Amino acid sequence: MNARRTLFARLASVGAALWAGSKSLEGQQNPHKGHVMPSSKGKTVPADPGSHGMAGHAMPMKAAGQAAMNLPVDMPDLKTLEYKMVDGVKEFHLIAQVVETQLMPGRPLTAWGFNGCVPGPTIEVNQGDRVRVIVENQLPEMTAMHWHGFEVPMEMDGSVGLGQDPIPPGGKFVYEWELHQHGTFFYHSHFPMQEMMGMIGMFIMHPKQPYEPRVDRDFGLVLQEWALLPNNNVPNTLSMEYNWLSFNGKAGPDCRPMIVKQGERVRIRMINIGMDHHPIHMHGAQFVMTGTEGGRIPAHLWYDMNTILVGVAQARNIEFEAKYVGDWMLHCHLPHHMMNQMASMVGPMSHGGHGMHSGGGMQEGMGMLRKGDALSEEFGPVLGRGLGVASDRDRATSHLVAAGAGQHEGHSMASMKPGDPMEAYPKDDPEKKKVPGYPQDMWMVMDDMIPEKPENYGLRKGWTAGMMGMMTLVRVVTPEVYDKIMELKKNAKPAAAPHQHQHGQGGE
Repeated sequence: MNARRTLFARLASVGAALWAGSKSLEGQQNPHKGHVMPSSKGKTVPADPGSHGMAGHAMPMKAAGQAAMNLPVDMPDLKTLEYKMVDGVKEFHLIAQVVETQLMPGRPLTAWGFNGCVPGPTIEVNQGDRVRVIVENQLPEMTAMHWHGFEVPMEMDGSVGLGQDPIPPGGKFVYEWELHQHGTFFYHSHFPMQEMMGMIGMFIMHPKQPYEPRVDRDFGLVLQEWALLPNNNVPNTLSMEYNWLSFNGKAGPDCRPMIVKQGERVRIRMINIGMDHHPIHMHGAQFVMTGTEGGRIPAHLWYDMNTILVGVAQARNIEFEAKYVGDWMLHCHLPHHMMNQMASMVGPMSHGGHGMHSGGGMQEGMGMLRKGDALSEEFGPVLGRGLGVASDRDRATSHLVAAGAGQHEGHSMASMKPGDPMEAYPKDDPEKKKVPGYPQDMWMVMDDMIPEKPENYGLRKGWTAGMMGMMTLVRVVTPEVYDKIMELKKNAKPAAAPHQHQHGQGGE
């Protein structure tokens, strides 16, 4: 009799567990069940000059019970947007403005961004948070903010003209929602040309329960492209070709490397809202894709790869084990995206006269000739592509090393010592010039041009030579090297804040 009672008790226990499991699965399959969308609407109100400073903002805080679970995301060369708690709501202040920055030393960029940086600062929240974002427009024209992939009321979506009126210059709009999703998302202007001026930022919604397996490092990268003529700092947003590519607003080799200890598990989040898709390749490890702009991917769909296509308007999360010590490249594998200030090579590869032309039109840059022939002097190599305006046509620049010049970007050829990486740079050689297609290499050592960064500690001499364009490093280091880099970071002077140029507004 006791045995029968025990058996029935066990069966009842198993049945209860199965019922609870089915309810849990139902909740996962229908995450919107019981979710009530907020009905509040944003209002466009006049700006209050002088009230847009960040005073009173606290550093991001985790919800109760989450402080030790989700890692904050490390965005190399970018900052995370602070917020303050207002009646239980996380309130962020996002300011659209003109920003003066630089892609790398010597290549200034006048772009449009947020809160003094391009791309904009990263916003981090937790699943289930109620969030308010006050968007202030300090641009000389109207704008609106779209929350890419968010499941929110239409009035909060940023569909300008449909759910809201544009935010006028000097105006504000208050977006507010309760966020039930989790994953890697982003925000951007919903005026297309403003997107190409740089108006994008990453928006991360951490899950209530951390993803498994846990990661030791969590990084984020924003992919962008720019069309800049040699003597113009403002992007040509009409161009279909791009000569500068960036991770988090920096072009290689000026991107801050990602530092990882050997044996750690690493996540890298990537978002792209340019005009090109980017096949991102990583050296030294296989990774799995664990998330998209739609959220987390079930583990049974993961498979090893080392190159992943990050398409326009997409997010891609990858994870891997840092097994092998080394300085591993992470870069777009489109050949033209591994260069800075690309030159159009239509026509003969050698060029007489004063040097290469600059400021060629889009037709010449894309090889679409309207007169003459491809071998004529008119269609030789051209620096810079775009509308062909505001450029010195006969700027004395050459992709060849001139005979007797003896100089190259801070290097004196005559003073080179044995082992100098510049020894490999092409020297003037009439015989080499007879080889069809010569030269093709893009080797340029820029060690002395790149500011000292703790994350660059221990890199070999000449490391900058092949790190152009949309290229950065994942440095897998020993614990000893890691500790040294952390010590250098602790003692490093804080980087100067980027200069902000604002139209029609007083300074902050």
